[in-house]
Amino acid sequence: MTHVTTHILDASTGTPASGVEVSLRDAAGIALAMGRTDADGRLALGPDVLEPGEYALVFATGAHFAAQGTAAFHPSVTVAFTVADRPHYHVPLLLSPFAYTTYRGS
Repeated sequence: MTHVTTHILDASTGTPASGVEVSLRDAAGIALAMGRTDADGRLALGPDVLEPGEYALVFATGAHFAAQGTAAFHPSVTVAFTVADRPHYHVPLLLSPFAYTTYRGS
């Protein structure tokens, strides 16, 4: 299983946010992996194993809303998190044009 997965739900439409570009970055801001969410708003990012430390997922939320013709407050959302010793991290994002929330998923 890939070490980091995410799922984006667009709360303003009640649907998964498909086609959103997401990058996984290390503490120095270097991109380790990039991809786009699928039709269900899901994405798995490698590498398969991350060393303990700080990482971030950067979501291109502004582009997502611009493609819908919707004004949005956040051009991107960065969710920083710490990897300890668990084999898998799931970081969901609940998104609207003017707010977002995240949590540690399972």
